[in-house]
Amino acid sequence: MSTTETKPSIGCLKVSSKSSPASVAGAIAGMIKDGASVEIQAVGAGAVNQAVKAVAISRGFLSPVGIEICCIPSFADIVIDGEYRTAIRFAVEPRGGGAIVPIVDAAAVH
Repeated sequence: MSTTETKPSIGCLKVSSKSSPASVAGAIAGMIKDGASVEIQAVGAGAVNQAVKAVAISRGFLSPVGIEICCIPSFADIVIDGEYRTAIRFAVEPRGGGAIVPIVDAAAVH
């Protein structure tokens, strides 16, 4: 399976079941603040758990400075020690970029 990168500045963080979610969250927040998109790769339930916690914690680091993020999960086939494994990849990016327009009920305006 071949992937083509669309953005030049993507950092890949490999997360294990022993990774500290707070440390991974700090790395995510720092890279997002620098304008880079982040890709997180996890193999196994424990690693996916730590990765998801890291994304949630990084939201807490970024929202006070006005940055909202979104996370897009996908599968990836990788080779570890000659064996094919399925990894979960999380693409973490700043959300949108456009102004939020409130929805107004036309009947309530008149």
